[in-house]
Amino acid sequence: MTGTLPTGMRMNGKVCLVTGGGSGIGRATALRMAAEGAEAIVIAGRREAEIEAAAAACRELGVEAIALKTDITREDEVARLVGTAVERCGRLDVAFNNAGFQERRAPLEEQGTDIYDSVFDTNVRALFLCLRHQLPAMLAKGRGSIVVNASVSGMRNPNPGFSLYSASKAAAISLTRSAAMENAPRGIRINAIAPGRVVTDMMLRAGVGDVATVSAGLPLRRMGSPEEVAEAVVWLSSDASSYVVGHVLAADGGFLAS
Repeated sequence: MTGTLPTGMRMNGKVCLVTGGGSGIGRATALRMAAEGAEAIVIAGRREAEIEAAAAACRELGVEAIALKTDITREDEVARLVGTAVERCGRLDVAFNNAGFQERRAPLEEQGTDIYDSVFDTNVRALFLCLRHQLPAMLAKGRGSIVVNASVSGMRNPNPGFSLYSASKAAAISLTRSAAMENAPRGIRINAIAPGRVVTDMMLRAGVGDVATVSAGLPLRRMGSPEEVAEAVVWLSSDASSYVVGHVLAADGGFLAS
């Protein structure tokens, strides 16, 4: 099933933060959180027009939504982002660390150090910075839920030509699990979502391949939608998954099982 599903209340009264929230999985998750009763949603991203549009769409669902242009590879901007969320909304209950970067497909020896820096700065260093500032905000209240957007590529590299992305996502998964073990006793649940082949602008720009060909090789014979991944993210974020900690949930249409 794809598309919009009936509204629930899994995010009822929660203040949520979504990075990379202007498009793809981030935007779909912000909208799903709004539909699920979030009190407020802070949407961060580099492209101002996109995050403003996402925030406007959330407001149409009756939710307070704030768009903040943010480069999450810069610690001062991450600190401002989390600080603004707490200042304007009173607290931070849920964070979805979604922003990511994937290199264009090429053999490893053709990838330059500038590409390496872009991949690891966004997928690993920025994740560390987000956790570093989100955790104190949640620990102040003694509770919270954080979800990291990883990838099946961090568990099994499905395509040659994306070595840097795969390595960065493996690092993100390890960081997620370590942070989860540190913070579970302190009331903070941290988990990861590992999407498989999902149709997003980032995937198409990276040159993963022809959609029809890729779809034919998947167990469901189709690629996923951002909305389907958003459903899983909201479940992991919510109290419905209250006994799930340090888990990597593969929303991959059966890719890893095949």
